[in-house]
Amino acid sequence: MRLEHREQPLAPRDRFLRRFAAYALAALLLIGLSLLAGTLGYRHLAGLGWIDALLNAAMILGGMGPVDPMPDDRAKLFAAAYALYSGVALLSTVSLLLAPLVHRVLHRMHLGDRG
Repeated sequence: MRLEHREQPLAPRDRFLRRFAAYALAALLLIGLSLLAGTLGYRHLAGLGWIDALLNAAMILGGMGPVDPMPDDRAKLFAAAYALYSGVALLSTVSLLLAPLVHRVLHRMHLGDRG
């Protein structure tokens, strides 16, 4: 969805809400795919059960840290890579959620400067 140019009027509330919903859906998709990748990695590389793998993936993705110790170097390398990826994914998700809100606030402020 394209955002308004600074010379265009502020988008109507319904268009803004549709835009926000689209960005939120993209953020949820990013979280879901990241959680799936982490769960599969912990399941197959660390030998954890499905629930434990999901728990570890969710804790890392949420920035809390791992729950279970990793059994070997292969699992530890995955956990390290997933932790680094999760930091970027968390920042990207927050950016996706905030982008339409920040744009609307800045656009409204800019429109106020014109008059």
